[in-house]
Amino acid sequence: MFGRLPYRVQIPLGLSLAVLLAAILVTGIAARVSAQNARQDILSLLDKAVVLVSAQVRPLLVADDTWRVFALLRDTAELMPGAVTGQARLAILGADGRVFAASDPTQLETGRTLLGGTWRDQSTPLPSAITERQRLDRGDGSVVMIDPIRSEDGQTLGFVLTEVDAAVFAPDWPSLAKTALLAIALAVTVLVPVGWWVGKRMTRPVERLVAVIERIGRDDPRELRSAVPTTQDPELSRIGDAVSQLMGELEQRKLAEDRALSAERLAAVGRMTAAVAHEINNPLAGLLTATQTLRLHGGSDDIRTRTIDLLDRGLQQIRTTVAALLPQARMDDRPLEPGDLEDIVTLVRVSANKLPVEIRFSMDIDSALRVPSAPLRQVMLNLLLNAMKAAGEQGTVSARLEADEDQVTFCASNTGPALSAEKFRNTLAAESGRDPRGFGLWVCQELASHLGGRFELDATQPELTRLVFQVPNREAAEETP
Repeated sequence: MFGRLPYRVQIPLGLSLAVLLAAILVTGIAARVSAQNARQDILSLLDKAVVLVSAQVRPLLVADDTWRVFALLRDTAELMPGAVTGQARLAILGADGRVFAASDPTQLETGRTLLGGTWRDQSTPLPSAITERQRLDRGDGSVVMIDPIRSEDGQTLGFVLTEVDAAVFAPDWPSLAKTALLAIALAVTVLVPVGWWVGKRMTRPVERLVAVIERIGRDDPRELRSAVPTTQDPELSRIGDAVSQLMGELEQRKLAEDRALSAERLAAVGRMTAAVAHEINNPLAGLLTATQTLRLHGGSDDIRTRTIDLLDRGLQQIRTTVAALLPQARMDDRPLEPGDLEDIVTLVRVSANKLPVEIRFSMDIDSALRVPSAPLRQVMLNLLLNAMKAAGEQGTVSARLEADEDQVTFCASNTGPALSAEKFRNTLAAESGRDPRGFGLWVCQELASHLGGRFELDATQPELTRLVFQVPNREAAEETP
């Protein structure tokens, strides 16, 4: 969940949590040290009580005054922590290790042997083995100390036994917890806001860098480069330098794209010019032949009328072809007529006679034609010219126009080398505006797509190449202005 937060929130929050955890840790350690110091203070107080008792009990032991020893122990034990609740005791032992007197006779009865045996499930040393303080720490935390009492000439008169239960050394956790909570509250109140402010100050350059990066691709790189923040932090400086370098590279890339776009536009103009020249040159050869026929045989009214009609339809086709290349041009076009196929065959016979190639054509029209003539004439002209080139010398080209109420189909086949489906697809891909020498098939495909039809290779006759252009037999939908 912490990793899902924004970076500008993670750092302040992380610093605040670090401050809080540090305050808890320091307070816990301080409480533990306080507990240890309290234990040391209790042991130090016990040492002072033992010194006091040892100094005052010597003459009483020599005098064998049990009552006065008991009174001394009772009064001194009241100064020891836990004595009031019966958790701390003092006792004077004789030189033989027996209890001479005790501050609590109910637990340390007079005459009981404590040294050289077992006391509270723990072995005690022999009186002769005690030459200095003996400290017995029990597993439950309680402490037993045995100090020898010596006369002025070094003789052992007896022993001072100090016994303190574990409860006396137990820390005052409620008091310590109250102090710890107060310290944590003060740390949170003072240090957490400071940590949050420091974190926000640290992330401010990062926020500015993020704002600059978000604007990349929308604003000018030169303006963004000046908005990159400067900082003394080495890591943030490296990030800022990388962002500046990125924007510099984007600026150079934009300039390169502009140059490439300009070159592409020039190339597109060249391809369009080649396409226009290709589509106009196709009918021009036939029109020039028609003018030659008119010049030689213009005296005949029938030939002159037919030739003039052919010239008119050919020129109208060129006009419509040029207008189709202008996006804003709107030209009215007449429906296709059966005689249009004869016109196209007439236009291409000049080229057919030069190869030579035999051209055969037929028609099967069962319904009125409701398709525009200009694109269909263009398709028929392109397919016949390509079929003539593919047929080669002494080849045969067949053209057939079919129409019913639903479809208008034009098929062009040749007896040249068969065209495979893969080569047909590759030819269309290669001719898609990038190779003006083979613009014809690509134009047929685009016209079929525009008219809602299809243009494909007929694979049912593998011995020859047969291309099929089919469109719905309806008027072309008007373009939406």
